[in-house]
Amino acid sequence: LLTSFYIFFQVVSRDCHSLVSAHYRLDSHPRVSSLHEVLVGSRYLYLVFPEAHGDLHSYVRSRRRLRESEARKLFRQIAEAVQACHRNGIVLRDLKLRKFVFADAQRTELKLESLEDAVVLEEPESDLLHDKRGCPAYVSPEILKAGAHYSGKAADMWSLGVILYTMLVGRYPFNDSEHASLFAKISRGHFLIPECLSPKARCLIRSLLRREPSERISSEDILFHPWMVREDRDWQSRACDQLVPEISLYDEDED
Repeated sequence: LLTSFYIFFQVVSRDCHSLVSAHYRLDSHPRVSSLHEVLVGSRYLYLVFPEAHGDLHSYVRSRRRLRESEARKLFRQIAEAVQACHRNGIVLRDLKLRKFVFADAQRTELKLESLEDAVVLEEPESDLLHDKRGCPAYVSPEILKAGAHYSGKAADMWSLGVILYTMLVGRYPFNDSEHASLFAKISRGHFLIPECLSPKARCLIRSLLRREPSERISSEDILFHPWMVREDRDWQSRACDQLVPEISLYDEDED
């Protein structure tokens, strides 16, 4: 019998061996939810994960936006999870706020909830992909190009930029109710960063949300960025009156 502590289930096809393999590659990492048990059915696999205390999207929504000091602590954990995935030859593809959940009731410890939609690379250094997977609000410009191959790791870094921007500003950097207009904005790559953010925070966002994939900061380097390394105690933030949508207009695959 399963105890009540393990309450998150993921149901996948029995041929999803790469997903299970990816979880076992990262099973001991503190920023990735551990796969507690795999139940094998006649048609499906039932993956059992530890209890979570809410997801990051809902948390940012409830807080309107996060102060830089809190956002830095949480985003550093997100970056650590992505770095571990990339080092182990795993591209996340569908990277977004809702993918990260709190492991503690105090909501200070984040974990990547699952590796659903992730790709396990045959060769970790070769990350060229061609499929069009991901949440529209977080998708990178190169994915929108018809028939183009793209770097899966660089696309993940763009999604990290959307995550950081939303945590600090309280809205998506690219937002539109119509997908065609949204994708046009993403393809142009033009966005505004409020002056209420510190110069180092603005620098990191721009380092992630670059149209040219090769110019984006990598998962190996992001933890060394000045904004990530230490807090700028002299910076006095001004108010940013923005709000994360209560329901993401672009997470069509979610409840």
